[in-house]
Amino acid sequence: MGWVEVEPNEAGQRLDLFLAGIKEIGTRSRAQRMIKTGLVQIVGEEEAPTSKRKVVAQDEIEWTLPHFMPEEAKPVAFDLDIRLEDESVILVNKPRGMVVHPSIGHIEDSLVNYLLHHTSLGGQGGLRPGIVHRIDKDTSGLLVVAKTDQAMESLARQFAAHSIERRYLALCWGETQSLSGTIDLPLGRHKKDRKRFDVVEGGKRAVTHWRRLEVFEGLSLLECRLETGRTHQIRVHLTHMGHPLVGDPVYGRARDLSPIYPVTVTTALKNFLGQALHAASLGFVHPASDQPVLCEAELPEDMALLLRILRDNPAKSKRTGGKK
Repeated sequence: MGWVEVEPNEAGQRLDLFLAGIKEIGTRSRAQRMIKTGLVQIVGEEEAPTSKRKVVAQDEIEWTLPHFMPEEAKPVAFDLDIRLEDESVILVNKPRGMVVHPSIGHIEDSLVNYLLHHTSLGGQGGLRPGIVHRIDKDTSGLLVVAKTDQAMESLARQFAAHSIERRYLALCWGETQSLSGTIDLPLGRHKKDRKRFDVVEGGKRAVTHWRRLEVFEGLSLLECRLETGRTHQIRVHLTHMGHPLVGDPVYGRARDLSPIYPVTVTTALKNFLGQALHAASLGFVHPASDQPVLCEAELPEDMALLLRILRDNPAKSKRTGGKK
């Protein structure tokens, strides 16, 4: 995998021309094939780039050379949880642990592979047909996928305009000091760990609105609404606020609540795999009918079970200084 940051004097070029100037890529036609097949990503952006996208200063671009990946995603049979489908779009409730599109290590076990076995998708084929946004592998919940080119264009415009409604449920460590708030902090690559993101000066603008739905001793259940859609946005914003997600293998760190909870609770918290984050609702304007669509998905069983355990096993004692 390669990575480059766009310098100020390089801004304004088409993405395919910019990539063609990189030694490992070499030609515009190769760059276009890489973009078409989903091997190029603008760091921090959910939307897949196009060849004609103009690069701007400080864009961070990642690419995978073609010989590491197939050019087309292979259809694979799998029983998906489909919540809505018509001739234009398909809404899927993705389980935790499933990647959205093929990548190294996940050539034939992604949502795209499974969707292609079920239906045709919009776009030009490649590894990300129909994909206009993503959620992390270990985040569960709703995604909308385009079945036609017209639907892809419409949904891409809505995501770019930040008019898509996205509501997440998040169980995080600690008790929030207030009942609600907005985090408006720019995100970019972590300076030392390229696999992580962080709040960085000069990063891409990222806005998360949150409110507390329920509070436990040492834990909070939050509703998060995205105004922007940056990679790992909720995970990084809540970590920066001092409330990383329970189970987050990258940004979270388990806290010892054994002094205040029975072993049933501490064991459930320790055994929760993947971040406790669920894309609970998704709203958009239908690409064909122009009518509003709002779809909701209940919590996955593992996260619902963890909350039931917390409600049924209250803290043995309150800690001093805890805020409600």
